[in-house]
Amino acid sequence: MKQKEITKMTITAVFIALLLVQTFVPNIGYVRILPTLPAITTIPLTIAVYASLMGPKLGAVLGLVWGLTRLIVAYTQPGDMVSLLLFQNPLVSLVPSILAGWFAGLISKYFIQKDNKVRRLGYTFSGAVTSLTNTIMVITIASLCFMNNPASLTTYLGHFSQGTPLFLILMMTLGINGLVEAIFTAVMVPLIVTPLNYVIKRA
Repeated sequence: MKQKEITKMTITAVFIALLLVQTFVPNIGYVRILPTLPAITTIPLTIAVYASLMGPKLGAVLGLVWGLTRLIVAYTQPGDMVSLLLFQNPLVSLVPSILAGWFAGLISKYFIQKDNKVRRLGYTFSGAVTSLTNTIMVITIASLCFMNNPASLTTYLGHFSQGTPLFLILMMTLGINGLVEAIFTAVMVPLIVTPLNYVIKRA
């Protein structure tokens, strides 16, 4: 039991360190394509892999760490005005990140007892859900937070006809990033988690 706890703590420390590197080293965790819009992030991959290995509770904890780093970056070194406006709000920074980690662990936990082929499909699904949860929750919470003053955000999102719902604008501007992230994470999670699970079981 003690050895398992040490292994779990070691894995957690490694993933937190990886998350910090992705957050604070340019173009590793956040890859900026368009200078005016939020960057495409590879961090959902880290969250999905960790949650698939460690389960929903610890997945939510690492999601919380991600949310806190997002909040810190929004106040100290935002890359664009949209990120500044969105992620300085603790709800937008924290809730999607925590739920992304929790859902990833929950899905993987369900598939853990299945045969190898089904388990890999579960990891693929887990990866896609991690990214999509983050994207959809950011858009949903932001739509609610800026409901009374959408112009303060839409000014930086491009030219849209007056009266276009904020939720739709955010889906059009941020949804592409979310789709790219979801495909990338869905493909990579089973490739990483499958051998790591084998190594951890032998430890």
